[in-house]
Amino acid sequence: MPESNNHLMDAIVALCKRRGFIYQSSEIYGGLNGFFDYGPLGTELKKNIRDCWWNDLVRRRDDIVGLESSIIMHPRVWEASGHVAGFTDPLVDCKVSKQRYRADQLFWAAVVVDGKTVGYVSALENERTAEELQEKAEQLKRKKAIQGKLEPVQPRDFTEAKPEEIPLIPSPATGEPGSLTPPRAFNMMFETYVGPMRDSSAVAYLRPETAQGMFVDFKTVVDTTRVKLPFGIAQIGKSFRNEITPRNFIFRSREFEQMEMEYFIHADADWLACHEEWLKWCQEWLKSIGLPDSHLSLFEHPKEKLAFYSRRTVDIMFKYPFGVQELWGIAARSDYDLKQHAQFSGKPMEFFDEATKKKIVPHVIEPAVGVDRIMLAALCAGYTEDEAPDEKGKMEKRIVLRLSPRIAPYKVAVLPLIKNKPELVDFAQKLYRKLKRKWNAFYDESAAIGRRYRRQDEIGTPWCVTVDFDTLEKEGQTFTLRERDSMKQTRITEADLFALLEEQVY
Repeated sequence: MPESNNHLMDAIVALCKRRGFIYQSSEIYGGLNGFFDYGPLGTELKKNIRDCWWNDLVRRRDDIVGLESSIIMHPRVWEASGHVAGFTDPLVDCKVSKQRYRADQLFWAAVVVDGKTVGYVSALENERTAEELQEKAEQLKRKKAIQGKLEPVQPRDFTEAKPEEIPLIPSPATGEPGSLTPPRAFNMMFETYVGPMRDSSAVAYLRPETAQGMFVDFKTVVDTTRVKLPFGIAQIGKSFRNEITPRNFIFRSREFEQMEMEYFIHADADWLACHEEWLKWCQEWLKSIGLPDSHLSLFEHPKEKLAFYSRRTVDIMFKYPFGVQELWGIAARSDYDLKQHAQFSGKPMEFFDEATKKKIVPHVIEPAVGVDRIMLAALCAGYTEDEAPDEKGKMEKRIVLRLSPRIAPYKVAVLPLIKNKPELVDFAQKLYRKLKRKWNAFYDESAAIGRRYRRQDEIGTPWCVTVDFDTLEKEGQTFTLRERDSMKQTRITEADLFALLEEQVY
């Protein structure tokens, strides 16, 4: 493995560009911060993640239906949801460097020597923020030649800075105090206009989440299907947030894809038990697509920091190279959203309960996750460097992407041992065409067989099958199956290969 987490992240970003997973958007024009393009392999990986989620959540269950709502909705939707008034991040400007920061990602600390404050230090949020602040405090003490005992720093984010402290806190860009502005609210919704006019009457927004489409269409779904409580509405789609500081590759970007589900339950149902069930389901699903349990943890939002409409929110966290960060949020949102839309639209958002013969407003459990964050988690967990012998038996570095067969871009690669034997090539191509009817397979006859194995290892292909002379000359028409992670090779028939794929890729 790379020597440090920073090197690991650099290696993953390099692999993504080199092998066609992810590109910087508009790169030939210098790029556009916070936007990314997905190359041929990245497109396949994202699609496989979406398909696994959709199949497991919607198609293989009887209590959840799908929806695809519009990216641009009536602006009143976002007034009702609270996004127009409250979908903000605290923004801080550096007047000297012109850099902008999210106040809750800008940390600072007082430098205290023998009980006396002698200065301040700052650092942007990262996996070692506290250590960085402590190091800067020690540097400040040495620079000012101050004698005495330096106390451990107490990191706080910039939203906690008092007005009199703000001018004393140095900018991360310049290292000097006096240039940071007080935090101010910054609405992250992208504005646009609908129709030919460019005035306030035509203002609309690119949606910052997919959830509201499911709330707005709740009554229509109920009236046009035979759903019964409890039931869910699921959606996959693009969302847009004008992030102040997009960072960590595709972890925090301005255009991203969400997979969200609103699970509607009776107002008198045991919401806590339901919340626990969905929390467990989400954890197990992440493991089913190959994310290791060792990288997963839970974070329970403190009651005093919950949104006013939330009864409980728990995040499934993932250990990325840049720190433990939120991957999947599971929230108990009460009946807030449906009641808000009923109030703002004047249309009822009720469900007729057959058992009690009464109309009720259901409560909601919401699991919401980003496709891009899952993809990055899979890449980070799967990236491995080890050693393997080359064609001459010399050990060389091998890069392996240990992706689950469920989400790997290619499920199997078909390789004729050599390309100048028509019989081998013909057999390999026939097998390849059969596989392509159901699974995404790859055919490669270029370069030595070991080099071809390495190429497939690097893009995460779980299996390679090599058509060799034994395939043609011995009974049973077996070929060599080579497993990616262990590099173990066995003989296998076509029927056994199809059975293996059927079991592992679902």
